[in-house]
Amino acid sequence: MAGSSRGEVNPGMWRREAGTVMRRAGALPEQPAASGAVVAEFRIVPAPTEWASHSHRLHELVWVRGGTLTSRVGDRVFTVFEGQGLWMPAGVVHAGRATEGARFHDAFFTPDRTPFAFAEPKAIAMTPLLVSLLAHLSRTDLDEAARLRAEAVVFDVIRPSEHQLALRLPGDPRIDAVAEALLNDPADCRSLEEWARWLGSSERTVTRAFRRTTGLSFAQWRQMLRVHRALMLLSDGFDVMSVSERLGYAQPSSFIAAFRRVMGTTPGAFFGAADAASGDVRNPVSGGENA
Repeated sequence: MAGSSRGEVNPGMWRREAGTVMRRAGALPEQPAASGAVVAEFRIVPAPTEWASHSHRLHELVWVRGGTLTSRVGDRVFTVFEGQGLWMPAGVVHAGRATEGARFHDAFFTPDRTPFAFAEPKAIAMTPLLVSLLAHLSRTDLDEAARLRAEAVVFDVIRPSEHQLALRLPGDPRIDAVAEALLNDPADCRSLEEWARWLGSSERTVTRAFRRTTGLSFAQWRQMLRVHRALMLLSDGFDVMSVSERLGYAQPSSFIAAFRRVMGTTPGAFFGAADAASGDVRNPVSGGENA
């Protein structure tokens, strides 16, 4: 999330933007018809908004348009961007943060009437058909038969995304300060040797701690963190050159190469596919070098 340099650091999340509105979990929407399973709604987030840790008795599917959402679940941070949603199983404790002006959509699923289950938070591909069906289910004038027909198609078409991105946080006191510093400023380009010296530790200790807690080397973890931040910035309308500079890359081509290593494609191709899937037309990744 594009944070303000005056913002407050929130452990395990990006730097909090100035003017962020703090909220507890909102009330669940009214239940659908007696035999229905899904109730959907949307709202526009007028200011950067953060929701404190909470859980729901219903499964939740959340997605955004015109902005980004991050969600903290235990030691993982999920990034929700255009074209993807996040499934949050009932009972899972999570916190969230949305950017100003985002169209925030969510749908709640009654567990005992939902014929599938994701045991863990899961990125969901928000195809035009799925989005249209959930918009249809947000209507308050549907009769029970129409609602059940639409829900049956939702259950049939909902699918995990091919991009299951979660940034795992170390949770190790030996290196947590490094993770927090990089969440605060992903452009910090200090080397592994410099970080170890800053911690009063050894490169070997830092390397082993990152491998053990995140499954990644320090360099891989920092690259993953920067790609998560890039997805937020690109979704919020920044171009490739601006994102490259904000993330500490010497050249946009270096950022594009790093993005490709993680996502398998360039930012332009990735967001072009997301726009085509969602039916939107926009160009947040114009930068000259993103062919």
